[in-house]
Amino acid sequence: MKCLWPRGKAFLRALDSNPFPPPQQIVHRKLWGWLNSIFNKYDGSRVEDVGPDRACAEWLIRCGAGVKWNKESDWFRDYNGLPPAHASRHLRIHEIDGTDSAVMHIGFRYFQGLEKCEKILFHRAQYIDDEALKQLAFLKNTLKDLQVSACGNVSDTGLMALSQLQKLEKLLLYDLPEVRDKKRCVEFLTSCLPRCKIHFPYAQSSEREDGEKQ
Repeated sequence: MKCLWPRGKAFLRALDSNPFPPPQQIVHRKLWGWLNSIFNKYDGSRVEDVGPDRACAEWLIRCGAGVKWNKESDWFRDYNGLPPAHASRHLRIHEIDGTDSAVMHIGFRYFQGLEKCEKILFHRAQYIDDEALKQLAFLKNTLKDLQVSACGNVSDTGLMALSQLQKLEKLLLYDLPEVRDKKRCVEFLTSCLPRCKIHFPYAQSSEREDGEKQ
């Protein structure tokens, strides 16, 4: 099964660039949304068969993300490049790169049972929303490093939910246009996560432009 997501994601970005797409494009967009929902569907029986880390890696790669089995390993992004299921039960996911991926919160139950996942990057992940950030609580005992950027469906509510991640040491946030009160979010997260280094340079593009002018 060959993963063909790069073409699909490029197609979705082309559709999203047109604010008034013709009916045919609307149909295509709904079709891709439906397919993404299918690829994100949680399969508990698969978790039982191959273990939580292997099942989670299959889900992530299926949706265009990448995984590292340990800090020194290469990134795995090709579904066909995964080690055989019978030989991967001992492997543990350490890092996840969700850049340009189609991961949705409906698949976040796959995070349940991961014991070594310390770092996640969500950049230009168009389906990452408030509910997805709430469900990162599955990783509250392991996650140390998190980046959420250029995700247009994340609001103040989603950022507040990150307060559950008590092991977090580093949090990078930027280009989140639905966040309305950046200062309040930072103050809240700082009070809840005193050991975490939080960097949130801008939420709106206008803030970045203002900063460049100064």
